[in-house]
Amino acid sequence: QLQLVESGGDLVQPGGSLRLSCEASGFPLPLDAYAIGWFRQAPGKLREGVSCIAASSGVTYYAESVKGRFTISRDDAKNTAYLHLNSLKPEDTAVYSCAVIDPPKLFGQCVLNTSPSGLPYDSWGQGTQVTVSS
Repeated sequence: QLQLVESGGDLVQPGGSLRLSCEASGFPLPLDAYAIGWFRQAPGKLREGVSCIAASSGVTYYAESVKGRFTISRDDAKNTAYLHLNSLKPEDTAVYSCAVIDPPKLFGQCVLNTSPSGLPYDSWGQGTQVTVSS
């Protein structure tokens, strides 16, 4: 059974930091074979692509709203991807979810835009809540 499980969300004060984890299990290939994306959705707002990392090459992309503050990474030995959130702002409050694109779709590239159904990402986690408030 393919599964992505996020963790690490919490209530944090503005300016604080968090590390979100996305643990993959049941996938037939090593984690670096998959493009991985992090997305967030705040109440009443559309899903927003935050960051993604391409398969194999590890090239990373960030939304302008988080560039310089968030960092995506992965630990292939642990089958886990991470999103490091620094200098958090109240507007970063959302449910954060990770997703993967099955190879060889898009030749291993990742994207920050998705369809309403989540495509081109094939598997999604349930999400973890991040709340930034004083």
